[in-house]
Amino acid sequence: MIPRSRKGRFLVGLLVAAILLTAAALAFFLNARNPGDVSNPDVAFQTTTAPKPLPKPSEDGSSWPFYGYDAARTHNYPLARPLRPTKKLRWALRGSILLEFTPVADGDSLLLLKNNASLYALKRQTGELYWKKKLGDLAASSPAFVDGIAYCTILVGSRGSNKGRIVAVDPKKKKILWSKNLASRTESSPFVRGGVVYFGSENGTVYALRAKSGKVLWTYRAGGAVKGGLAYANGKLFFGDYAGQVHAIEAKNGKSVWRSGGGGALGLGGGQFYGTASVAFGRVYIGNTNSSVYSFSTSNGELAWRQGTGGYVYSSAAVADIPKLGPTVYIGSYDGNLYALNAKSGAVRWSRPTGGRISGGIQIIGDLVFYSTLEKQTAALAVRTGKTIWSVPKGQFNPAISDGKLLIVVGMTSMFAYETKTDGKISAAPAE
Repeated sequence: MIPRSRKGRFLVGLLVAAILLTAAALAFFLNARNPGDVSNPDVAFQTTTAPKPLPKPSEDGSSWPFYGYDAARTHNYPLARPLRPTKKLRWALRGSILLEFTPVADGDSLLLLKNNASLYALKRQTGELYWKKKLGDLAASSPAFVDGIAYCTILVGSRGSNKGRIVAVDPKKKKILWSKNLASRTESSPFVRGGVVYFGSENGTVYALRAKSGKVLWTYRAGGAVKGGLAYANGKLFFGDYAGQVHAIEAKNGKSVWRSGGGGALGLGGGQFYGTASVAFGRVYIGNTNSSVYSFSTSNGELAWRQGTGGYVYSSAAVADIPKLGPTVYIGSYDGNLYALNAKSGAVRWSRPTGGRISGGIQIIGDLVFYSTLEKQTAALAVRTGKTIWSVPKGQFNPAISDGKLLIVVGMTSMFAYETKTDGKISAAPAE
């Protein structure tokens, strides 16, 4: 039998030990969720050589074919003249269905896929709705819109199903060209190049389909759900998955080029990759639910850097070479901040509190960087300084697109076209 005095000290010792073990376990968990920053400065980095030529003004405007604007998903829409949005509405498409993703544009048409899987086709300058079609039960992606044909990924094809669908539509002819049922759900915004449609799905399958017919050309299987869209550069597709890995595969045949991450490998610290990757400067940029942003070499998958934030990073990054600032990555976090990171090193150039959690992607339009918060705010900041230039109490997920004349803002359930202070000329570089 332990004497009372010794027994008391013994119980206190057990209590202290228990507290220390609990603290150690908590520290381990938090470290896994928020791993330390990593910088490997020797990883190759390619600076831009020359800007893309700006096209001549067109009455129909320039196209915005994909989520993230271009094939590399840079979320960068360069303009020859600064765009300054006003609070004056040209038109509004009002509704009650949730909107998570931005529309796409081609010619004089604007296409919006609502969360109830209804596709809306509008006249871009007037907002006139000229066709709508229910394509399934649930959707959470932007279409791809190329040569007048839209390709839409559907999260749930029919009520009660756990399978998705991809549908090709000709909005001008008001006609479904083909539809293909999938083995699992998909919310991966598609991308089209060379007559092939590419996208991922929740069972980890990445698809390459013939754009004209929907015929499967090849598939690739990742270790976890592929939620984001696929980014393209130099013949390769780049994406992350829910197994915590980032992949590079050949666009022509789906063969693996490299695979990085998984568990704690390469200092990744676990977590899941939800957002669409962005590719620029010979690097892949992508956020993770472990509160970090990553940069990998496009050639071999080597980890270049990891920069931590204070919350989940579901946001997709915007990347550009900013005059008088340099190559910069803009990305949002659930910690309520918008970050401008050095694209080469990952160092924070500046960060700004936004007053809310950022879940959707970031978009650069000219010399402004746009974000939306879950607390229903959309704002534009100066790319170099982070100074707030414009804001409206609308939005929730992905913020806006533009044609160089109008700013199209996606609200929680409605879409708004704001006038801008420009000369009205189309001055964006063509998307690939």
